[in-house]
Amino acid sequence: MTPAQAARLAASALIAMGAVAQPAAAQDVPAATVEPGAPPAAETLAAPPVPSAPPSLPERLGQAPGTWDLSRDGTNRRCVMTLVLDSGDAGQRLRFPAGCRRALPVLNGVAGWLFVEGNVRFVDRNVRPVLEFTRRPDQRSLVALAEDGNRYSLVPLDIVAMRPAGAAGSPESEPAVAASPNPTPLQAAAPVPAELQPAATASAAPAPGLYALDRFQQRDTCRITLDGTGGGVHIVPGCHDSGLEVFDPVRWRYANGRMTLTAKRGHSIDLVPSGDGRWRREPEVGTAFVLRRVD
Repeated sequence: MTPAQAARLAASALIAMGAVAQPAAAQDVPAATVEPGAPPAAETLAAPPVPSAPPSLPERLGQAPGTWDLSRDGTNRRCVMTLVLDSGDAGQRLRFPAGCRRALPVLNGVAGWLFVEGNVRFVDRNVRPVLEFTRRPDQRSLVALAEDGNRYSLVPLDIVAMRPAGAAGSPESEPAVAASPNPTPLQAAAPVPAELQPAATASAAPAPGLYALDRFQQRDTCRITLDGTGGGVHIVPGCHDSGLEVFDPVRWRYANGRMTLTAKRGHSIDLVPSGDGRWRREPEVGTAFVLRRVD
């Protein structure tokens, strides 16, 4: 065998050895397999869609009454106020504690509110705009820019627009009565005057019949009739109390010395006897609310 032939023979042997070693090496690291029907990783990690939040801003005037939180952006100065449908000298009335004027001096110039082009507007006694609110992109609050450059946020806490349309108290079940931190239009502003709160005396259940509603400085703003014990409530036509109309009582009951008026949407207020056929709200929060028996 010549040297050239020996070299060719050695090269052929090396090639054959490499061909045998390649499959063995491939078995050391098995290829990744995909199980049939397995979803891609991106699909298994995808979060479920977040349901859209229910609307909380009013679309019309009748949905705006209730409790709102007004604050100056970038500060801890705020005021919880109540917007009501009662007409005043400058649009509808709004009520807030006296301390709000110190916390937010802009309120010194506010005399009422309007609902214009789908938004709330605070106005002065000449019905000129003080704070013109517009909706934030999240549709959960309102924002306004004052003349001095300060920005204010108005957030609904408990307004008509936030209450479920079909929520109503069941005639067969006793509605739960609980103190709410967010007052309704009937739970706003001034304390009951002395002449409307004589000393409470023990009294029997309220007699069914006709009752007049007395307010802080107004008498007989509205009349309602109470049906037989634990029966219905009816607002007499000609009522001039928008707060009571918004509350819309439909039933009443008497238990443990208290009369409870329940609204169509299920919320309620309690009244206790104050003598001479009168029943006043308990606790005494917000504007005066006294029912007086009409003979």
